[in-house]
Amino acid sequence: MAFSFTISSPASYIPSSSHSLSHGAQTTNKLFLSPLSHPLRSLFSKRGFLSQGSRRELPTSLICALVTVAGDLQDELELPKGEMWSVHKFGGTCMGNSERIQNVGKIIMADHSERKLIVVSAMSKVTDMMYGLIEKAQSRDDSYISALDAVLEKHRLTALDLLDGDDLASFLSCLHDDISNLKAMLRAIYIVGHATESFTDFVVGHGELWSAQMLSLVVRKNGVDCNWMDTRDVLIVNPTSSNQVDPDYSESEKRLGRWFSQHPSKTIIATGFIASTPQSIPTTLKRDGSDFSAAIMGALLRPRQVTIWTDVDGVYSADPRKVSEAVILRTLSYHEAWEMSYFGANVLHPRTIMPVVKYDIPVVIRNVFNLQAPGTMICQSSVSDNNGQMLESCVKGFATIDNVALVNVEGTGMAGVPGTASAIFDAVKAVGANVIMISQASSEHSVCFAVPEKEVKAVAEILRSRFRQALDAGRLSQVAVIQNCSILAAVGQRMASTPGVSATLFGALAKAKINVLAIAQGCSEYNITVVVRQDDCVRALKAVHSRFYLSRTTMAIGIIGPGLIGRTLLDQLRDQAAVLKEQSNIDVRVMGITGSSTMLLSHSGIDLSRWRELLKEKGEVADLDKFVQHVHGSHSIPNTVLVDCTADSNIASHYYNWLRRGIHVITPNKKANSGPLDQYLKLRALQRQSYTHYFYEATVGAGLPIISTLRGLLVTGDKILRIEGIFSGTLSYIFNKFVGTRAFSDVVVEAKEAGYTEPDPRDDLSGMDVARKVIILARECGLKLELSDITVESLVPESLRTSASAEEFLQLLPQFDQDFAKKRQEADSSGKVLRYVGVVDVVNEKGKVELVGYKKDHPFAQLSGSDNIIAFTTERYKEQPLIVRGPGAGAEVTAGGVFSDILQLANHLGAPS
Repeated sequence: MAFSFTISSPASYIPSSSHSLSHGAQTTNKLFLSPLSHPLRSLFSKRGFLSQGSRRELPTSLICALVTVAGDLQDELELPKGEMWSVHKFGGTCMGNSERIQNVGKIIMADHSERKLIVVSAMSKVTDMMYGLIEKAQSRDDSYISALDAVLEKHRLTALDLLDGDDLASFLSCLHDDISNLKAMLRAIYIVGHATESFTDFVVGHGELWSAQMLSLVVRKNGVDCNWMDTRDVLIVNPTSSNQVDPDYSESEKRLGRWFSQHPSKTIIATGFIASTPQSIPTTLKRDGSDFSAAIMGALLRPRQVTIWTDVDGVYSADPRKVSEAVILRTLSYHEAWEMSYFGANVLHPRTIMPVVKYDIPVVIRNVFNLQAPGTMICQSSVSDNNGQMLESCVKGFATIDNVALVNVEGTGMAGVPGTASAIFDAVKAVGANVIMISQASSEHSVCFAVPEKEVKAVAEILRSRFRQALDAGRLSQVAVIQNCSILAAVGQRMASTPGVSATLFGALAKAKINVLAIAQGCSEYNITVVVRQDDCVRALKAVHSRFYLSRTTMAIGIIGPGLIGRTLLDQLRDQAAVLKEQSNIDVRVMGITGSSTMLLSHSGIDLSRWRELLKEKGEVADLDKFVQHVHGSHSIPNTVLVDCTADSNIASHYYNWLRRGIHVITPNKKANSGPLDQYLKLRALQRQSYTHYFYEATVGAGLPIISTLRGLLVTGDKILRIEGIFSGTLSYIFNKFVGTRAFSDVVVEAKEAGYTEPDPRDDLSGMDVARKVIILARECGLKLELSDITVESLVPESLRTSASAEEFLQLLPQFDQDFAKKRQEADSSGKVLRYVGVVDVVNEKGKVELVGYKKDHPFAQLSGSDNIIAFTTERYKEQPLIVRGPGAGAEVTAGGVFSDILQLANHLGAPS
């Protein structure tokens, strides 16, 4: 026989028929106490005590008996706490459909903890649907009825997939009762045209009730001792004025103990998001409330850990939608998680972490769709290795907030005047604006703060109104607004103990040509915050992320001129790319290749193993402006490099504008540095004034360190007296082979066939290539010389300089073999050999290129093949010049010199050396 008691529903609490699925059978309007289960346990399962309504309808003697036995039941079971518990939270995405709910059930059963409490959100999109019902009803929009039917159908179909038999019938009965009650409540809201906060909270909380019931039945169907908990019976919170709630841990702990004494299950499925006020009025924990529910439960149960299941592998070092190289962080401290959450990182809401910090309970972020990923652990401190050395960077991650505006209040009348800042922020508070960041100079001349862009108009208006008298009198000069801004925050607990973090951060921003509008940093140094233009935000984020080794130093490279040197460089990059990534954290991405007629563009990086085929298959008409814009402007990679592998003076004429736009330039092209002096000086002045780099080592000695050696001597205070050398690998080869009785013309043909000369050997024999190298070195030494100031002895007979083609020139060259043979004979008779040299006479501010005879014991006479040799005579190296010698011709060594410049640039940009 069943006892039936009618329970009234006071305004402070409207019970849900969904309680019929708790440990004892309950319905919305009646409590049915079956003699097959403990009647008192069923009766008290609603809130652990009787409502005022039920006290009025029960005899006093029965009430006393019930309360006495209830006390005995509480004595029977004390709530266990400690590491035997594990707490899990599954969000709406995890509970998105029947298949995912079954997957959640498997994860629960795979956890072999002695006791488990699982907090669940409503099914995906359901909370938004419930808020939509309220909005439609308040607006007197009749479609709230069909929208409610959609909610019913979503859960009905899910239940049909998951449940069967009595479980299905029981849940569907409960679901239909709830929908009927909601329909009546929404009808009342429709009539009144308004919903109170408690009504709204009651309505939107149903999604969690339904998902918790379904999951508990799924788990129980697999033979697991399981109960579901309506956390409105347990969690008590006090609403605050800031649209948040403060948990009442003491009362919640008592109620949890009561609930557990009535439902001593080892697996508990609890509703997230919802709770009650001390007056038993239904409420919610606001957005991200399910995470908060799990953390509160963690504080009450002291579990081994709290696991938050979501749809990402963990916490990223930056937003992966903006930084493709963002990495999963293995650990975060509580402080780091707070900071990253505040600044918009998709971690946890800051308040979510607060309940677990007191008891040092780790929070682990896991991916429900990738169980192999270990996730991110949020705990007291970061992981250390055996030597106590932190395993991760001092800057853990970066977060951004977009759509921000800066408000700057400034004036001489602010300095030293107490209460000015208070008056400013009282005014901001009056319009309900949220101040995200504050920055004030120590001079007190100005106060700068950031607010959401949608609130800045109201803020500016009230400030100008409140301070109208001060503005008119000149005590305040302006209330200025800068819109379209973003906030970028660098977060890391170890920043406080690591010198140079700020310098590194701002250096990375400067090198990426990012202008910082405002700065804020607390004395704790857990974060450094900067404000930048929103258009620059992604590039700024990429730049700082790369600089702190959280991603590889990444360079977007455009190769101009896939000729002999260009294609050799591309092949070298292809062969070395993996090694650079693994060993040096350098990520070189060729985003474009262009020749004179065809170009190939890529948004993610060209596959260098197939660049030749791709250029043929997917190439488009070459357009230098479009090419540069693509490499520099279409990507979030902060560092752009253009590598000019041509000998084209037109390409060289663009260097200045590229550098001004923040594009680094690397080239073996001699035309820019040996061109008109005024353009050269303008180019070098720009380079020195900016963080944009211009490298041209390969312009003089191919792969030999000629420019770098000269710079090293100059910057260390040495004085250059003379530079003399064999600068042409082609002419070195020719005169090394021009021995015995060999004809000069035969040697030139041999050099051409071996690939040492230009297609037209006259380009080498004219001496202009050597002259350009001489002028480059002269200008590096500070000499202001034009190319025309260099005296050049051409090896091209005057009558052959106008030959129509290279072939014609080579056919006629034998006519002059006797002239060259005579010069060789004169040198031989003096014990000398012929060498074609360039000379920079720094003392006399002159330069020349000529054919000279050297004694056979001279270093220049001992060359072989196509080697170059350069002698630096300086104040330090006066008696015995400093000599650099090595191969000076050929595509391999020239491309290698360009490659070396690329790596030097990477080191300047932050790659480990």
